[in-house]
Amino acid sequence: MTQKSINFQILLSFILLVFVLIFFQVTDVDIYIQELFFNFNNMTWIWNRQEPISEFLLYSGLKKSLIVFALFILGILVIFWRKQIIKKYRFGLIVIVLSSIIVPFTIISLKNITNTPCPKNIEYFGGNYPDIKVFDSYPKDFVQYGKIRCWPAGHASGGFALMSLFFLFKKRKNQILALGFAISLAWLMGLYKMAIGDHFLSHTIITMLIAWLEILLIAKFTKRKFFEKST
Repeated sequence: MTQKSINFQILLSFILLVFVLIFFQVTDVDIYIQELFFNFNNMTWIWNRQEPISEFLLYSGLKKSLIVFALFILGILVIFWRKQIIKKYRFGLIVIVLSSIIVPFTIISLKNITNTPCPKNIEYFGGNYPDIKVFDSYPKDFVQYGKIRCWPAGHASGGFALMSLFFLFKKRKNQILALGFAISLAWLMGLYKMAIGDHFLSHTIITMLIAWLEILLIAKFTKRKFFEKST
């Protein structure tokens, strides 16, 4: 991907991010979609968060696997930095490592400051919080004893960081396959969290857009600073 196409993708991603933020802020689409994951007869979510196999495959085990993968890529870079085969893929490997750090860090930082409830927390789905969106303020008479950390989707951020695999490959077909794999895995993680009441649809979409925007910025900076000068 050239710097020109990266710049275009950055602009497009930013515009789309703003549109999605506004769209979900002014509509109740999140609620309508989330109703599909909730049983109003017994006031429970359609997937049990305590179910051990899915919890391991789609949450705890997968999260650890993503960390191990990032450390593995970092190890390859450090140990084999001067090897010719690594030089060929060095740009993509650096983008992957930086994305694996920066994307989750950004999402976790946003979660720490936005103070937005999860679906399971709001009154409509049996919780005790009002339906507060990210740019809303809590009612004056609502007593909150601590910040809540549900926006955007932190768990899926590790999966979306894998969209950086796009920059590892040279052939367009392989780039598309890598991007498709990362998006599919991340959305599997996101849908699991929706099914147990931890996130709205918008939380995962926002995480995906922020992740891709940051990956593009990382690729742009890395290419300009360390690779274009050497060509």
